[in-house]
Formats: sequence, structure tokens, C-alpha cells
Amino acid sequence: MRDTPMHSRRKDDERRRWAKPAWALAAAASLLVLAGCTSATPNAGEDATATGLEQFMEQELDFGACDASIVSAQPPVPELVAVAEDAECAMLTVPMDYDDLDGETIELAVTRNAATGDADARIGSVVVNPGGPGIPSTTFSPLVAALWAGGPVTERFDIVGFDPRGVGLSRPAINCYTDDERDADAPLSAFGEWTEGSARDIVDKCAEGSGSEEILAHLGTRDAVRDMDVLRSALGDDQLTFAGTSYGTRLGAVYAEMFPQNVRALVLDGAVDPLMDTTERRIQATAGIQASFQRFADFCATQADCPLGPDPAQATAVAQELLRPLVSEPLIAADGREVGFLAAGEGIVSGLYSEATWPAIIAGLTGLRAGQPDALLALRDGYYGRSDTGEYTDAFEATFAINCLDEERLTAEEMIAVGEDLNEVAPFLDPGIPPVTQDGCEFWPAEPTLGFPYATDIDGLPEVLVISATGDPVTPHEGGISLAETLGARLLTVDGNQHGTIISRNPCVDAAVADYLVDLELPDEGARCAF
Repeated sequence: MRDTPMHSRRKDDERRRWAKPAWALAAAASLLVLAGCTSATPNAGEDATATGLEQFMEQELDFGACDASIVSAQPPVPELVAVAEDAECAMLTVPMDYDDLDGETIELAVTRNAATGDADARIGSVVVNPGGPGIPSTTFSPLVAALWAGGPVTERFDIVGFDPRGVGLSRPAINCYTDDERDADAPLSAFGEWTEGSARDIVDKCAEGSGSEEILAHLGTRDAVRDMDVLRSALGDDQLTFAGTSYGTRLGAVYAEMFPQNVRALVLDGAVDPLMDTTERRIQATAGIQASFQRFADFCATQADCPLGPDPAQATAVAQELLRPLVSEPLIAADGREVGFLAAGEGIVSGLYSEATWPAIIAGLTGLRAGQPDALLALRDGYYGRSDTGEYTDAFEATFAINCLDEERLTAEEMIAVGEDLNEVAPFLDPGIPPVTQDGCEFWPAEPTLGFPYATDIDGLPEVLVISATGDPVTPHEGGISLAETLGARLLTVDGNQHGTIISRNPCVDAAVADYLVDLELPDEGARCAF
């Protein structure tokens, strides 16, 4: 695989934010979780020797020094950097196409922080995933190891992350746009400003930047889950112990469906609802954004000089007054970039992921009211991993490509109907223009392979822990309830406005996760934690 610009610019980026899934606003103010027919790969339940997979399952990982980006991507906190410096890295080989085991292969980047306790007390590995689906895990797993340091999980388990196929330091990795195109709000979801021509062109652009069109056809969740089972075997674990956030809950749930006999423990945090199809989940998630915005507005009204005014009931109307003019008359930031409706909306949505960043939204809206979009643009840049020198990670490009193989594709009529529904359930993000009609994934070189619903009627699955925050803005609490019921899992409810809880250093959540991962002891029925 040639060294594309994406590979070099990733190493210098220090502004990644890993605790949330990858979302993108579209011109029609639609939101898609970053998060068809059933995969035609061999039966996942078959023995590896029966399918010819033993050459992959029996490989040994050669751990050694990590790429410098593993350290540079950490927040500038000494304890986090120190743990990242202690990480070991390796490459895992998996087949490009599980129907052609003698064909091309993919190299997946793997990061490991070894258990800190006595070797004879080690249980195995905890494989972690931050979501996306295009967010790298190789930089996330040292962060998890640092935040869980000193507890029983890091004493008894290696903390392992892997960049799924097409993502991060794995090879080949997805690269579709230049940094200038990203600055110009190049579309990154099926609901972007697509035409038939641009929807056809994006396939060529992604294939050229990523090495081939074949990789674009083999990026779906079901292939990634098969890779997870190869990783489990290569790590020497008889069963998988996994902790996933946001889209990571989809990975965990599909793994439970495909390999229930190989599950030891699953922590699924900030759940994607497995029973909802693409359209239903888009609407549910977008409604969650509106609900989170309203909770923010209630908070804002208690602050002096709230830019949305003192009446929370008027917050949506005030937001529209601030945002809609940007559709036709973008503002100019201090660095010369145009800030239109899309970028400003992304800045607000980024700040809604955690109550801790609500003050940053207030600052952004205050600046916007004064004709200064820089504070909102900074939120948007952090959301996308844009560095101070204007370089982007490719996480959102990978997210778009993976979603093209997971999510259902819509006709022009369906796009209009969904766009109207999304504008109705999230009116503060309604741009006041007609919805788009072109699905950006229409010409992708393979049909979707996930299928909806998924992870239902699983036999022989051990007990699973689902964690869900009541005020989660992008994977609403209803999705956590649904996932727990679908898997027959134990639900831990967390009262708070937060997307993802397992790296929030909440003592209640940390204790429940540790009890489950180490001793397989679940919290009591109806247990709750709070921020």
C-alpha cells in the first residue's frame, strides 16, 4: 500500500476526541449515527479448520514499538502520555474477503497495554472500541488503560485496541478527500449535498485514495466482527472479553450473534438499537439531539447573558434565527474559512455530547450572535480531528465508507420523506431548504451486508452488561433499553447528559464494569449510577 497523504498527516494530529461516535450533519440537517442482506461469508459458527481460517487464527502477534502517533494523539496529560508510551503494537493479518482466503490480505493495527499485576493472576485481554465506526482504537486503548489504571481490570487484563479494516493505522486505510475539501464541508454521510455525479465520483475518489475499489467492498461490520474473532485467537484468548462504546455496541452485538460460543463478557456502552432499521434509527437519534439541545437550553437560561435568551421554550426559534442566515451568507472566521450552516450546526452538536462542554456552546453562540464564528468552528474542528495546521484525520471518511456497507440505501422519494421527518424532530437544525434527494452511497461497489434487525434470538450467549445514560444525545436511552432486552442483558442506567460512560471516571460505573469484567458479577436489577 502506497503512503498516501492521509498516512503522513495522521501522525501529527493531536486533537482527536475518541469518546463519541462519528456523526455528520447534512445540508438537510440530518444526522447519521456513525455508526441489507445477510453476509455471504462462511458460517461464523464453524470451526476454523473447516473453513481454512487456521492460517489466520493461529498467527502470532509480534508486538514491538508503536507508531509515534499513538503517543501524540493523546490529550496532553502526563499520566495519559506515560501509559501510551508503555503501549506495544503489532499488525494482525486478515483476509480481505472471507470468501477468498487465498486472496489479498489486510493488515490491522493492534495496540496493547500489558496487565500490571502478577502474571499468574492475568485473566486475558479486554478488547476495546470507541465507536465511529471510523474512530481508531489504537489510540483509544492506551487512554482506557490510563483511566482505568490502578484498578482490578488493568491488573488482571491486557487492554487491547485494534483499528478496524479501513481505519486509522490499518492498511489499507480509507482516504477520500484532501484537507481543503474537508475545510469546504465535503459530504461525509449519505445525507450530504450529493448529486448523481458526485455520488458516482466519491467511489473513484475513495478507491484512489485507499488503494483499490476492492477494499471499499469489504468494510462492513460483519467483516470487522470476523476480524475480531481472528484477533481473539491471535491474542491467545479462548473467549472474547470486549468493551465497546456507541458503534462499538454494534460490533459487540453482532459478535454475540455470529460467535456466541466465543463470548466471555461484553460491556456495551451508549447503545445503538439493533431492532431499528437505518431510517428509524436516524429519526430516533436526531430526536435525541433535539432533546439534548433543549436540556442545554434549560441550562443556558440559568446563566447570565444566555445567547438563546431567558425563555427555554424559545430556544429553537432563536437558534434558527442565528443559523439559517448562514445557509446563503456564511461568516468568515479569523483564519479565512467560511462558516456556513453546516459547520456551525456541527459545532453545536459536538458540544452536546457531554454536559461538561455546554459552556463552550454558550461561548460559540455568543460569538455567532456577534458575527464571530470562531468558537463554534473550534468545536467543529475538535469534532473532526482537525489540527491547528489544517490537517484532518480520516476517521469520518472511514465512517462514511463503512456506513455505506452497513446502512440501508434510500430512493430519492425516501430521502425526501426522511429529510422532512428529521427536520420535524430536530427543528433547531432545520435549514429551511428542501431535503436532499441523492443517497451518497447509491453507487458503492457492494450492497450492504449488515441486515436489520440484528443480534436477535441468540442461543447460548453469556450474561452481557449494557450501560445507557438517560440524557445520551446521540444514542438515546431507549436504544440501550432495547439492546438489553434483545440480548437478555443486564442494564445499568446512568442518570446524566453524556454519550459514553466507561471512560468518564465515574466511580459507580467503574466499579460495576470492574466487577463484571473481572468476576462476571453483574449489578443488581434496576441499578443506577449518576454523574
